[in-house]
Amino acid sequence: METTTIAPRLDFDTHAATFSKALSHLDHAATKQLDAVDFDRRLRELVRIRASQLNGCAYCIDMHTKDARAIGETEQRIYALPAWRETPFFTEAERAALAFTESVTLMAESHVPDAAYDVLTPHYSPEEIAALVSLIIMINAWNAVGVSTRAWEPGSYSLD
Repeated sequence: METTTIAPRLDFDTHAATFSKALSHLDHAATKQLDAVDFDRRLRELVRIRASQLNGCAYCIDMHTKDARAIGETEQRIYALPAWRETPFFTEAERAALAFTESVTLMAESHVPDAAYDVLTPHYSPEEIAALVSLIIMINAWNAVGVSTRAWEPGSYSLD
């Protein structure tokens, strides 16, 4: 199979080292918050994958699908993620989180409607919702860096 090389535009980690390090620290803080409320690890990865799909971040899609499989997420659910509304593979709580992820990721188009938030409250505590918001903000930030700079080569991520 012939492949295409996608050239990086900018070595972001080198040329914005202070910001990149701060973003990593913020990501660590979001992860600690998710851990504190015991937010499901597989759902974390599904949220990251879905936001990355919407943003077109090839590196993050590659990374988080690998991470999801490593913690036991099924291929079926990963493959069905773009059409999650049309499948029976996700719980109501997961559906609420995925819908909210899409609303926050695409907020420039429709803001975040009350309905997208309200669907979360039967399934998640305020602390869990805050952790979910943190997670969505973080993956969208990483996607913005990845898409705008092509700093990281899709396929290069390893679990090691």
